[in-house]
Amino acid sequence: MSSTPFNRRWKKISRRIRVPLGFLSAIFYFWLAHPTWRSLLLSLILVVPGILLRSYASGHVTKNVQLTTTGPYSYTRNPLYFGSILIAFGFAIAARSLWIALVFLVLFLIIYWPVIVGEEEYLRTQFSDYDAYAARVPRLIPRLGRPLPGGEGKFSLQLYRKHREYNSILGAVCMYLVLVARIFLWH
Repeated sequence: MSSTPFNRRWKKISRRIRVPLGFLSAIFYFWLAHPTWRSLLLSLILVVPGILLRSYASGHVTKNVQLTTTGPYSYTRNPLYFGSILIAFGFAIAARSLWIALVFLVLFLIIYWPVIVGEEEYLRTQFSDYDAYAARVPRLIPRLGRPLPGGEGKFSLQLYRKHREYNSILGAVCMYLVLVARIFLWH
């Protein structure tokens, strides 16, 4: 995405509307969802690793302080977004709706992709070693193999709490409770 005036404006807009759009998406989601016990169980294949990845990443990232390259950041530059993608498509499986999966894909492309690109531009201006890091670590889909040298790092429970990543667990539990209620009330 080049840095035209429209793209710069859209990056700012997409950053602001992603949370409210998430709430609107939830209404759309529950309206179209037709979960079954089987789809709920299958969804765990993506939701649980997504939550674990987000949790693990939040215990490594020190936003705006230093360039985080340890833990999951030695495999992908955006483990939090990748974890969110896993969770979203896990819940698309739970809902048993192709429309939901398509909406999630479109939302990712028009909302989150510009945010990712904008964050990368910011990181380039803040950290002189960002370009070297970006050359070694893929933007989104994790690379396979061992951590990069110096990329092991240590998970910090203090950072995890600071970033309040436990909210993703609470959110997933609430989603599953509503889906279970939907099974009982509308099937």
